[in-house]
Amino acid sequence: MEESIKDQLLTKRPLDLLIQLSVPAIIGMMVIGLYPFMDGIFAGKIIGQAAMAACGVALPLTFVNSGVSTLIGIGSASVLARAIGAGDKKTIDKIMGNLIFWVLAFSVIITVAGILLAPPFLSLVGAEGEIKALGIRYLRVLFLGSFFVNFTQSANMVMRGEGLMKEAMLIMGGGALINIALDPILMLAMGAYAIEGAALATVLAQVLQAGVTYYYFAKRSQVVKIHRIQSDAEIRQAMFAVGASAMMMQILFMLQQSLLYKMAFKYGGESHGILMAASLRIYAFSFIPLWGMSQGLQPVVGTNFGAQKYGRVRAAMKVFCLGGLVLAGIFWLPALVFSTDLLSLFGLAPEIIAEGVGFFRLFYSIFILYGVMVMAITFFQSIGNAKKAGLIVMLRQLILFVPAMIILPIFFGVPAVWFSEPLVDLLVIIYALALMVRELKAMGQS
Repeated sequence: MEESIKDQLLTKRPLDLLIQLSVPAIIGMMVIGLYPFMDGIFAGKIIGQAAMAACGVALPLTFVNSGVSTLIGIGSASVLARAIGAGDKKTIDKIMGNLIFWVLAFSVIITVAGILLAPPFLSLVGAEGEIKALGIRYLRVLFLGSFFVNFTQSANMVMRGEGLMKEAMLIMGGGALINIALDPILMLAMGAYAIEGAALATVLAQVLQAGVTYYYFAKRSQVVKIHRIQSDAEIRQAMFAVGASAMMMQILFMLQQSLLYKMAFKYGGESHGILMAASLRIYAFSFIPLWGMSQGLQPVVGTNFGAQKYGRVRAAMKVFCLGGLVLAGIFWLPALVFSTDLLSLFGLAPEIIAEGVGFFRLFYSIFILYGVMVMAITFFQSIGNAKKAGLIVMLRQLILFVPAMIILPIFFGVPAVWFSEPLVDLLVIIYALALMVRELKAMGQS
């Protein structure tokens, strides 16, 4: 089975590999993305728009878990893809033991810290009154599932790095569907504790996903098995080096969204905070299929780069970048055309929608280009170039974004809260594309 997957990655046409590897990942990621999207809709319709906003404002703090699972998962998957390309079975056999060790270590710290830091975090992003109170209750239940979500997500990335997109999709997609099914049931059943019901639905789904994932690697996987659970120095070093840029993206997502909420509340009041919560739900749902496509790209680039087939790496990047452009366009155009209908799904008051639809469209204006940016970041991660992947992420979510979000609203007011991010992203996409093209041209020439 190992040789079959490796041979396909090294010989099949890039377009065929995109369809074979990315389509299942995209479908799976869309199902996964439906969870926070539907969670926001259920919270808005069943509990009220304050609960929808509370879940949204609370979400950035949970990116600490996403950051850790991405660090471990992307780093391990990158090590795996190159080990498969080089035929290094010794390294392959150590990957899952190292992964579980670090998931356990990080998750204990995150669970305690997340519960304690929920109130000050929500104050920091500008939440007050009912929105803050509901957000604290939501987070304190959600962080109880830290170990389960970190193990599931990081191990799932290893499955994708192995090329098993269908299995990865089924596990994550199945958990998301269970979550969606439990959400309204527990919200309605728990009455005054409906916000805890929303969080509990997530935790229960994560426990089930973790159990199925463990069973797969312990009993079913033919390539990557769970052996001794311990930290391996060589894998750890490579995992942290490559995964750090991916983790940085998640941590900076937390900073990015926290700052968006902070400025929305500061310059536009509660109505703009609520509008931002709905807008970011739509934005996140649109973004997640792009990561699905990038998960198909990673084993293609990693394996061919490891085998020194640089021409195939260049061909794959052309196909996947074009595919990312098309995929982003599928979400971009309907979101701009049907903005009012989308925002109304979250139970927003008509006056908030009427005032905010133009701001939402401004915020979403260059989304069609995001597929190219995601493929560029994934390319550098896949070839083990953590420095350039990290540079793109840092420019987008820290170096340019933070000053823009702080300074531009001083001069332009509320509109700058909504146009600062697309302005920064446009500049970063141009830079990332130029950086990737130069790297591809130079590949194999030294």
